[in-house]
Amino acid sequence: MLGLSDNSLLVVFGLSLAVNAAIVLTKKHHIGRSARSVDQIAVQSAHKAPTPRIGGVGIIFGVLVALLVVMQPQHGSVWWLFAVSLAPIFVAGLAEDTGFDISPTARLLAAAVSSVMCVVLLGLWVPRADIPGIDLLFAFAPFAIVFTVFAGSGICHAFNLIDGVNGLAAGTGVVGAVGLGIIASMSGEAGVAAVAWYLIAALLGFLVLNYPLGKIFLGDAGAYTVGHVLAWLSIVLLARVDSLSTWAILLVLFWPLADTVLAIYRRQRSGKPAGQPDRLHYHQLVMRTLEIALLGRGRRHIANPLTTMVILPLACLPMLAGVWLWDKPVAAFLVFLVFSMLFFGSYELGMRFANRLARRTKRAAQEAKNRTVVALGSKIAWLQGNANGHRPLPASGRASTRVAVVESHSPVDAR
Repeated sequence: MLGLSDNSLLVVFGLSLAVNAAIVLTKKHHIGRSARSVDQIAVQSAHKAPTPRIGGVGIIFGVLVALLVVMQPQHGSVWWLFAVSLAPIFVAGLAEDTGFDISPTARLLAAAVSSVMCVVLLGLWVPRADIPGIDLLFAFAPFAIVFTVFAGSGICHAFNLIDGVNGLAAGTGVVGAVGLGIIASMSGEAGVAAVAWYLIAALLGFLVLNYPLGKIFLGDAGAYTVGHVLAWLSIVLLARVDSLSTWAILLVLFWPLADTVLAIYRRQRSGKPAGQPDRLHYHQLVMRTLEIALLGRGRRHIANPLTTMVILPLACLPMLAGVWLWDKPVAAFLVFLVFSMLFFGSYELGMRFANRLARRTKRAAQEAKNRTVVALGSKIAWLQGNANGHRPLPASGRASTRVAVVESHSPVDAR
């Protein structure tokens, strides 16, 4: 298949799995660095136990072996040059993962440097937007290069933003790589297809330990690296395949891009900095809705991986549409609009539904609390009256008191 051997894919898969397994097995020796103490109290956190967040190490190890060793005989030095561009973003992400507090701005700058290196080393950039009139601007190379660096950095950051529950960012990376690999195969770009398949193998090796139990996390190094690879596979395809629609690429990478746009809009509307974390991403909405509507509190270990099971099929739909319409720009644009409306519309409806459920649960809990207070008050009054020689509470009153106390310990109160 595409000049790849099953053995080479298994090697990349095995290397990723082995490196990450070694990290997990030796975590007691490095957990102070590889799992930051602030992770469990971070506003966007969805886990409780200290966990290594350097899963990107295993992924990039597998990818580098593929780029520098496996692909060299067939595809030459171009992918060796691409491998060099991974250094800035991976180092910046790994520094953040190991507690050196690299700011989001610094990480975005590192992503921009990696994209600039690709522009210089590969001599490629985004050639068009498939928007009448705007495409004229892309004929001016400086504009196209600046846009390319901005787009590459944005996709890197998008994958970091969706890395909030077990398996989501890596699973979305697999979805994107599958779409790009199929488009590359159909358009005759065997090198791009090979990188996509090798990236899938490395991600699957990581997912064995990450999903569903979360023994290791992707971390910034992993999320930014996956985003950089997918961004530049997309750019290489656009630059080399004239018939490929830019809108098809946006469909393939739809989920992380849509969530990023939503995050920027949401934070600007609320007057917060665009880089300030919150708990309002799509995956967090899904997870809280599952907890409130189905699972109850204290079951985050179930809601976390279940959220990924809900979202990944949704992320597959625009990818499949992008593959189907890869060379049909008008149709791809219209479908992109439809998925955008569905994404933002479903988020708004989901927020309303979750808020309504939360208010109902809070109201039920308050009513149960009030009943408990009334029951205790009645009990105290009865005890005081009994101590003063008054007649005891009638049987019906005692029964109602018992009912109130039982109701106050209902599951609704626990939630």
